[in-house]
Amino acid sequence: MAKIIVKEITGKIEWEKFIASYSDANFLQSWNFGQFHENLGKQIFRLGFFQDKKLLGVMLAIVEKAKRATYLTVPGGPLINWEDEDQVKLFKQTLEKIAKQENCSFVRVRPQILENEKNSKLLENLGFKVAPMHLHAELTRQLDLEKTEDELLFQMRKTTRYEIKQAIKLGIKIDVSKDPKDIDEFYKLQKETAKRQGFVEFDKRFLQEQFEVFVKDNQVLLYTAFLGKLKLVQAFIIFYGQEADYHYGASTLDGRIYPGAYLIQWEAIKEAKKRGLKRYNLWGVAPEGEVNHRFWGVSVFKRGFGGQDIEYMHARDLVINPVAYKLNWLIETTRKKVRRV
Repeated sequence: MAKIIVKEITGKIEWEKFIASYSDANFLQSWNFGQFHENLGKQIFRLGFFQDKKLLGVMLAIVEKAKRATYLTVPGGPLINWEDEDQVKLFKQTLEKIAKQENCSFVRVRPQILENEKNSKLLENLGFKVAPMHLHAELTRQLDLEKTEDELLFQMRKTTRYEIKQAIKLGIKIDVSKDPKDIDEFYKLQKETAKRQGFVEFDKRFLQEQFEVFVKDNQVLLYTAFLGKLKLVQAFIIFYGQEADYHYGASTLDGRIYPGAYLIQWEAIKEAKKRGLKRYNLWGVAPEGEVNHRFWGVSVFKRGFGGQDIEYMHARDLVINPVAYKLNWLIETTRKKVRRV
């Protein structure tokens, strides 16, 4: 059998065709997510695992330069056959090569595989250790969109169904935008929300570039809930592959009083069904019972829509420079405690 080799993929069609065949993939390994980071001035690598010219797997890797360290990330990937020992070994070797080439202190991956003993042991045997911080959402709340709308409503918590009906009764309207200019207002609202809830907001360019890249392929919508002229809530939803993702949200003080957030999610769920998607991912939730977690309140909201928790592999780190990594570990461990995540 021919040897598996890794080489750069330069064609969007080839990349996206493979992603479409990988049912568990979401936007984190998409061509556009790589383009978004490239637009921010970051070095990215789009690599394919080939055997006899057949594409077996892909990996988007991104070089992140922070004050605390330069490191390499693989979000929601790689998308490979984790049962194939040759692919898995080559994945590690490739990461080490790129990391050393780019002078990275470590590599952080969050594979699109479940967190369980088998997968944990696999990464441990490769030399990866549990990261002090997450890379992207790990414990997520997901809905099965192959159910009918009536079935989706039935699985919701009684209070969630009530709030959706109440929003309609109150005359709350949902505006849906594809205009990148509307990200200005979303950024302002997110900044206001961050100040109120004590988290660090994304900068305007980060949100703008992401929206502009995905909207070109009709893969993102910005939802806004209004009661008359009163803005309540906004949600940044990505529709990609077989999954829709509630990626970012923001709210006014009025949005905490009126149930616009419930109606936005219901409208986005229905849109995802119209597009023929299989899953609606409400994104990250706090572990059950962790009432002091910063995201506990929003997690109660998300779980009210029914569905189930899907726990992906926790972020893992491959250490390249032990001295630099130790400093980064101390900084991130402290941040995690302070931010209650």
